[in-house]
Amino acid sequence: MTVLEIKDLHVTVETDEGTTPILNGVTLTVRSGETHAIMGPNGSGKSTLASTIAGHPKYTVTGGSITLDGEDVLEMAVDERARAGLFLAMQYPVEIPGVTVANFLRTAKTAIDGDAPSIRQWTKDVKEGMAALRMDPKFAQRNVNEGFSGGEKKRHEILQLELLKPKLAILDETDSGLDVDALKIVSEGVNRAKANTGLGVLLITHYTRILRYIKPDFVHVMVAGKVVEEGGPELAERLEAEGYAAYLPADAPIEA
Repeated sequence: MTVLEIKDLHVTVETDEGTTPILNGVTLTVRSGETHAIMGPNGSGKSTLASTIAGHPKYTVTGGSITLDGEDVLEMAVDERARAGLFLAMQYPVEIPGVTVANFLRTAKTAIDGDAPSIRQWTKDVKEGMAALRMDPKFAQRNVNEGFSGGEKKRHEILQLELLKPKLAILDETDSGLDVDALKIVSEGVNRAKANTGLGVLLITHYTRILRYIKPDFVHVMVAGKVVEEGGPELAERLEAEGYAAYLPADAPIEA
């Protein structure tokens, strides 16, 4: 049983206005086999939470803790967090010119496992993974995300998820920019990875449409850097109908 525990997490970021608090006491526990959806308006701190767990240097933790199976995540380098079993699917996957998808995937697998996979088995696994995600096999020889559409980038992220087999996946707005068909394919990939490995999923989203395919066990509403309400799938349905206005001051901008 893998357990990610976040306790009273406070995070700041440097802006033109100075040091700005983003997370103001987030507490959350995700276990193997669980799917947690974090929802909230823009600017509420959802993506900051994802980036902080992954170790983005832009963010400074000023209080609280993050542990994975009792180990202090905040003391780990970014690559150590990946080897420990954390995976981040980014909201905006970056391009890596000069590095093919095939080389990138095998290098990542080698770094995580400590040993290079056999060429024959790895080639078979990659081909099967790409076929399941409806990816053209030619993508294996293209540079990572270079010239990829939004949907292709997101499918490549889920291909990594399925091949690298982490313990816990953080999916930061994986549904953004996807049409209906791509959303279904990507969601099926996440569900397949969960079924095959029992990983825990922390899914960050604005909308309930992805939750029709990836069923959450728990839903958390984040506003102004705090979790302000928690519940089951019915909470997401209520948010779809009512929005986030009830959690904000009457005169506050909707993206505050």
